[in-house]
Amino acid sequence: MESLDDVQHDQRQQREAQRKLGLPTNYRFEIDKCIKRIKEKNARRVALQFPEGLLMFSIPIADILEEATGSEMVILGDVTYGACCVDDFSAAALGCDFLIHYGHSCLISIKDCIVANMMYVFVEIDIDVQHFIDTVKALVPADARVACIGTVQFISSMRAGLRVLQEEHFIHPVVIPQNRPLSTGEVLGCTSPKVNPAEVDSVLYVGDGRFHVESFLIAHPDLSALQYDPYKKTLSQETYATAEMRALRREAVEKAKVAQSFAIVMGTLGRQGHPRVVDRIIALAQRHGKRVTLLLMSEIFPQKMALLEDVDCYIQVACPRLSIDWGYAFDRPLLSPYEAEVALGNAQWGEEYPMDHYSRAGGNWAVYTDKSL
Repeated sequence: MESLDDVQHDQRQQREAQRKLGLPTNYRFEIDKCIKRIKEKNARRVALQFPEGLLMFSIPIADILEEATGSEMVILGDVTYGACCVDDFSAAALGCDFLIHYGHSCLISIKDCIVANMMYVFVEIDIDVQHFIDTVKALVPADARVACIGTVQFISSMRAGLRVLQEEHFIHPVVIPQNRPLSTGEVLGCTSPKVNPAEVDSVLYVGDGRFHVESFLIAHPDLSALQYDPYKKTLSQETYATAEMRALRREAVEKAKVAQSFAIVMGTLGRQGHPRVVDRIIALAQRHGKRVTLLLMSEIFPQKMALLEDVDCYIQVACPRLSIDWGYAFDRPLLSPYEAEVALGNAQWGEEYPMDHYSRAGGNWAVYTDKSL
C-alpha cells in the first residue's frame, strides 16, 4: 500500500504528463502504457471502448495513439454500462486485432475474449486524499470498526487514505473486503463484497452516485453506509429501502411460480448475456413443463417487451439490477437469474438478496459458477 507522500508525488507526475497531452490532469488514461502495448503487439487496427462519461475524450486519445503508434484507431460508440459490456465481438467484426476498454476493471477475462490482444485501463481518478482523511477523522469515531469499499477509479486513493487513518486515527484494523474476481475493496452494481455485520460498525464507501453503494446495501440489509463523494467532498449517510424492494421482488417471483410460458432474454450488449446461465434456466424451466421462448436483445425496454404475446413471465440474463431497479415498469414479472431459480423451485428465497452476479463464489445463478443441474 503506497504512502500518502508517494501518492501525492505520483499524482503530480501524472498531472504534468496529462497536461502535456491536453487531457484532464486528474484522469489516468495510461497513454504511455497503451502506446507500449500496441507497439509490442504490432497491432494494425485498435478498437477503443469508453463509457459515456469518458466518450468526450475518445477522439483526442485516438489521435494521440494513432500519431504515436501508426496504428488505426476505431472508436466503439455503443453504450457501455460497465465491464460486462466489453465488446470484443464488434471489435473482431471490424477487423481489430487489439481492444482497449477504458473505465472499468477486468471483469471479463482477457483469455475469454475473441480479439487477439486486449487490455483494461481503469482510468483511476486522483482525488484530494488529505480531504478524505480529514473528513473521516472529523466525522467517524476512532473506536469504530470500519469496513471500506469503493469503485475501481478511487481504490488507490482510498487505500492511501486508509493507511494514514489506520496509523493516526482508527483503533481497530480497517477491513477492506474482496469478492473475486473484483479488486480488493471494489464494489459493482451487480456484485458486492461481503462483510460480517456483527464485526463492523461503519461502512465507508468512496465513490460518486448511488448505483454501486446500493449493491452493498442490498446485500447487507442490516447495515447503512457512509458515502464519501470525491467530487462533492461530502460525507453522507446512505440507506436503501430493502424491505420495499424485497416485497416487490417476492411478488414477482410468486407470480412467476404459476406462469406457464417464459420469454428468456439474453442480453447481447457486449458480454452482458451468458449462454451457460441461459442454458441452465431453459433446462430448469423445461424440466417443470414450462413453454420457453429465447430472445436476444442488446437493451431490454418495457415497451418492446410488451409487444410479446402468449408469454406469462420474462427472465432476463443481462443485469440483475434491471429487475431490481426497473422490474415494476414491465407489464409482466421480469426476473433475474436468481429469482428464476427461486420461482422454479431450485433455490430458496433467502434473508439476504445475493449480489454475487460476477462472484467466483456466487450461487448457481451467477456467471462463474457451475451451471450443471
